[in-house]
Amino acid sequence: MAAKDVLGKAGEDRAARHLESSGYLILDRNWRVHAGEIDIVAVDGSTLVIVEVKTRAGDGFGHPFEAVDARKRSRLWRLAFAWIAAHPDEAQGRRLRLDVIAITGPQPERARLEHIQDIR
Repeated sequence: MAAKDVLGKAGEDRAARHLESSGYLILDRNWRVHAGEIDIVAVDGSTLVIVEVKTRAGDGFGHPFEAVDARKRSRLWRLAFAWIAAHPDEAQGRRLRLDVIAITGPQPERARLEHIQDIR
């Protein structure tokens, strides 16, 4: 596994722990279809949350949130609806929200974690 993939997996693991400690229920991780992948699908109260996790060793290529541009958000919405179509029982009656978690630092366990809820 490439170093960036190891860093990304460690960041996703930390993000999942952060969500669980904040009261979220994780329903799915690394869900893939032909159109792409959802990092984390979770429930926050009565809301279904699609979470994009961006992990960077530093800010050399910009802040991780900058990678979630309009094109990426559009893809995440399409993937969210695909997940809902594949899991109608888990999604029924729930509001849908997109969140982004940025983890910045060479060691994800001690890196800065930022969580933005309800990106548009």
